[in-house]
Amino acid sequence: MTAVVAAPTGRYPADPVAATAALEPLIAAHRPEMDAQRRLPQPVVDAMVDIGILRAAVPVEYGGPAYDPRTQVRLVEEFSRLDGSVGWCAMIASASSFVVGFLGEERARHWFGPANASLAGQLAPTGRAQRVEGGHRVSGRFRFGSGSGHATMFLAGCLVHDDAGAVKAVNGRPRQLSVLIRPDQCTVVDTWHTTGLWGTGSNDYVIDDVFVPDEDSYDPLGSPVRTEPLYRYPPLFLLPHTGVPLGIARAAIDAVLELAGDKELYPGARAAGSDRTMRDDPGAQYNVAVAEAKLAAARAFAYDMVDQLWEPLQAGERIPTRTRAMYRIMMTYLHQVGKEVVELMYDTASASAIYRDNPLDRLMRDMLTGAQHRMVHPKIYRPAGRLLLGLDSGDPLV
Repeated sequence: MTAVVAAPTGRYPADPVAATAALEPLIAAHRPEMDAQRRLPQPVVDAMVDIGILRAAVPVEYGGPAYDPRTQVRLVEEFSRLDGSVGWCAMIASASSFVVGFLGEERARHWFGPANASLAGQLAPTGRAQRVEGGHRVSGRFRFGSGSGHATMFLAGCLVHDDAGAVKAVNGRPRQLSVLIRPDQCTVVDTWHTTGLWGTGSNDYVIDDVFVPDEDSYDPLGSPVRTEPLYRYPPLFLLPHTGVPLGIARAAIDAVLELAGDKELYPGARAAGSDRTMRDDPGAQYNVAVAEAKLAAARAFAYDMVDQLWEPLQAGERIPTRTRAMYRIMMTYLHQVGKEVVELMYDTASASAIYRDNPLDRLMRDMLTGAQHRMVHPKIYRPAGRLLLGLDSGDPLV
C-alpha cells in the first residue's frame, strides 16, 4: 500500500493530514456563521489555502502542492470528518484543480498560480458557447457552484455553436467546451436552501454573453496538455469525492461513541428510568460493531482502488477496463455505505439524534445530500456494469 506523500514544497505542511486535523477547533467555532451565511467563513478558507487542498492537483512549478491521489483522498476524508460542508468544498476544489492539466502554461499560471486559487462550477454542458473570432461568447445558467462564496474562478460547461448551428464532434455527438471566467463575469443566484451541506454555497450562477478567449477554454473530453501521471487519466479528477462519505461516516460513529457514555451531552442519551448509559445497551453495542465493520471494509476498498489507479499511471500504462469500472463502482458504493453507517448511528442515538445541537442531525443531512450527486448516484452502477459485461459504458467518465 502506498503511503501518504507530503507536499514536495516547503510552502505546505510536512504532514498535511495532521495539520488538517488540528483545524477542528477553528471549524467548530465558525460553524454557526457557516450555517447562517451558507458559505465557508473566510478564516476556514484561509486555513484550507494553507493546507493546499484548494489547488491540490496544481503542479509544484506553479506553486501548488501536486498532492498524489492517496493524499488528496485522505485530506478530503479528514476535512469531511471535521465538517461535511468543509469536506465537500475541499473535494470540489481538489477535483477542480485538475483543470490545470488542460491549460497552456501562461493561463495555468494565471488561473491557478495565486495561493488562494479555487475553482467552482459545473462541468455538465448546460450552457451555450457561440463561436466567434478568437474564442466564444458564452451564456447559460448553471447549477451547483459549490464553493461559490470563495471561488477565484468559475467553470462553465457548454455545447458549441457556430453560424450553422450546433457543432458536432468527430464521434457525431455535440461538441463540448469548458470555459473559465472571473467571478465578476457571472451572477451568483441565491438558490442553496437544502437538506444538508449548508455551508458549501452550491448556488446557481448565470453567464450572460461573456467573451471567453480560446486559451481560457478546453475540451473536457479531450487530452490534457500536461503528461505527468496525475493528468494521464482525466476521470481521475473524480477521485477526491471518495473522501467525503468516509469522513462523514467516521464522524457519525465517533459521535455515538462519545454520546453513548455521557447522559448529559444530549437529551435521551440515558434511557428513561434507567441508570445505564447507551453503551450498556446490547443494541448499541451491536450497531457500533457493525458500523465499524462496514466503514473499515469500504475504506479498504477505497484505498485499494486508489492504488490500482495510481500504480499503472506512474508506470505509464493504461488503466485496465475492469479497474475503470471498479473505480466508479467503488465511489458509488462508498456513498451508499456512508448512508447506511450514518443512518445506523442515527437510529442508535434514538430521539437524541433529532436535535440540532446533536452532530448526528447534521451528519445525516450532509450525507443524504452528498449522496445525491450525479457522479456517485446509484445510476452510475449501470455504465460501470456495462463495462464489466464487455460493452461500451455509454459514459465518457466511466
